[in-house]
Amino acid sequence: MLSEEKVLALRDKVRAKIDFSGALSDDSLMRIAEEIVFEWCESHPLTASGKVQLVRRLFHSFRGLDILQPLMEDPSISEIMINHHAEIFVERRGQMTLLPVSFESRERLEDLIQTVVASVNRVVNESSPIVDARLKDGSRVHVVLPPVALKGPCMTIRKFPEQPLTMEQLVSLGSISDEAASFLKVMIASQYNIFISGGTGTGKTTFLNALSQFIGADERIVTIEDSAELQIRTVPNLVSMETRNANTEGKGEITIRDLIRASLRMRPNRIIVGEVRGGEALDMLQALNTGHSGSMSTGHSNGAKDMMARLETMALSAAELPVQVIRQQIASAIDIVIHISRFRDRTRRVTEICEVVGIEAGEVLLNPLFLYEEEGERNGQVAGKLKRTANPLVQMDKLMMAGKSKKGGMAI
Repeated sequence: MLSEEKVLALRDKVRAKIDFSGALSDDSLMRIAEEIVFEWCESHPLTASGKVQLVRRLFHSFRGLDILQPLMEDPSISEIMINHHAEIFVERRGQMTLLPVSFESRERLEDLIQTVVASVNRVVNESSPIVDARLKDGSRVHVVLPPVALKGPCMTIRKFPEQPLTMEQLVSLGSISDEAASFLKVMIASQYNIFISGGTGTGKTTFLNALSQFIGADERIVTIEDSAELQIRTVPNLVSMETRNANTEGKGEITIRDLIRASLRMRPNRIIVGEVRGGEALDMLQALNTGHSGSMSTGHSNGAKDMMARLETMALSAAELPVQVIRQQIASAIDIVIHISRFRDRTRRVTEICEVVGIEAGEVLLNPLFLYEEEGERNGQVAGKLKRTANPLVQMDKLMMAGKSKKGGMAI
């Protein structure tokens, strides 16, 4: 691998050959990069694959994502973390690694950030130093600029696979048992409202994508997200919406709460809210309580019970309502809670599937249907199974309405 100094020197030679007085096509830029590389290789032997990589590196430094482009094209990398222009970490199969590459300067990283953010009509600057955006391939980008980021511009990129994982693949990976997957298939077909909880990076969005394959192709779905991440491929009648930040004048902001209210007028069969973080939780609960059965959402928590408490807190931040009213809303709106955990061996697995059965002693009551039981370690991997509890499903109304109570009752 060439040193950063040599790459920068070659980049300067490419820049010197570019005629900035007119437009430059991608083909022309590629030819210039090839000329510079082949000329340099006359005195610095390089393998054929090395030449190709160097040409692409030079090309992407002008037109792509610079040193990030090879990382974006590497399917083994799931996350790219830029702490500042000279410190880049990546996550491969759950393992974080510091890379020996860096941006040529803080200004180069700032230019790249502005290019990415502007491409999705977002704004980030000193007065608004935090922003969420996405790349053309759907990858999620989170940016924090100085003065908030003390070490310099900070950017985190969460990559998503071109083809989202299916439930069958999650079963084969051990993320969920076949019995639990079959149970959830019946729940979705019967239009139970489902909420997925878990910590950061546990795979909530991936699991939500997998669940969406069980939605009927004849239904109309509206998805609502901060930045579009969901990759629903099996539903043709799909409307995807994402929020918009305020402009430099502080106007034009469109929040998740706005989008949830708008979605109610779009005749959806189901509403999917990518993630609830604040007051939009109340709007989501009200939407689920107004006839949009089969809707889904996700949120951050440490467990299914903890998720109920967090939803309560988020809903209370939106309106001064009695706590008991909020709890009743939660109990009426959500049918099934799925919790996903990330284990010490970096695997991600479903650890709880609970049914919300109502209110007892003023608290939201959960009925555990599946619980993960750890069985020690084998060859450095956590061993265990997601096991069915002895508790039966209590709320059978939607199963009966869907005509699945007899068939579902055997599995449930």
